[in-house]
Amino acid sequence: MALLGNGAMVIWHDLADGTKVDFQDWHSHEHLAERVGLPGFLRGRRCVAVSGAPTYCMVYEVDGLAVLTSPPYLARLNDPTPWSTKSLQNFRNANRTLCHTVASHGLGVGNWLLTIQLSPSDGKADSLQTWLAADRLPALATMPGLTGAHLLRGDPDASRTETAEKKLRDRPDDIADWVLLIDGYDRNAVTAVRDDHLSAATLQQHGARPGPTAALYELEHCVSDADLAAVG
Repeated sequence: MALLGNGAMVIWHDLADGTKVDFQDWHSHEHLAERVGLPGFLRGRRCVAVSGAPTYCMVYEVDGLAVLTSPPYLARLNDPTPWSTKSLQNFRNANRTLCHTVASHGLGVGNWLLTIQLSPSDGKADSLQTWLAADRLPALATMPGLTGAHLLRGDPDASRTETAEKKLRDRPDDIADWVLLIDGYDRNAVTAVRDDHLSAATLQQHGARPGPTAALYELEHCVSDADLAAVG
C-alpha cells in the first residue's frame, strides 16, 4: 500500500503575490517537521502545480482520520507559531479536506502527482467506488511510469472543525468530496491518466458527476516520521 495509514489530509492553495520563497522556507524548515512530528502523522509532502490549479498541494498521511481531530493536533492548530501565523495569512483559495483512505495501491511516492476532485452521481457511489477501488486503480498502479493510485473520501464534518489557524486564511476552506491521487515517475504517463484512463468523460461514464477538477503537480519536498527519527 503506497499511502501510509488509513487517513490523509489534502490541502490545495494559492499564495499572495511575492510570498513564494518565504512559504517554501517555512514549509520545509518548520511546518513539515512540526506536523509529521505529531502523534499519528506518518508522512507529509509538498507539490507545486505544473498544470492546473491551485498552485500548491500538500498531502499528509496519518494512522486514521481520528488523528486529524485529536487533542494533540488541535492544540497545535490553535497555537500557531509566529512563522505559521505569517505564512497562513498568505494562503489564497484554500481547500483543506480531511479524508478516509478508501483504496491505496502501489509503493512509495512518485515525483509527479495527479490530483482529481470528483463527486459521484446520485445513486452511483457504490458502483463508482467499486470500479475505481477494485478495477481501475490497481491496474494503474502497475503501469509503466506510475507508482501509485489512491482513492480518498472527504469527511465534511471533520474538515469543518474550527481552529485558530483557519481564522488566519482569507476565507473559509473549500472541502472536496472524493479525491483521486495518482503518483508516478514519468510525467507523460501521469498526464495520460488525466487525459485517458481517468478523464472527465471516463469518470462520468462510470458514475461521476460532470466537472471533476484535475491538476498535475511536481514534488518539492517529502518528510516521513522515519526521517525525523533518523535525525533525533
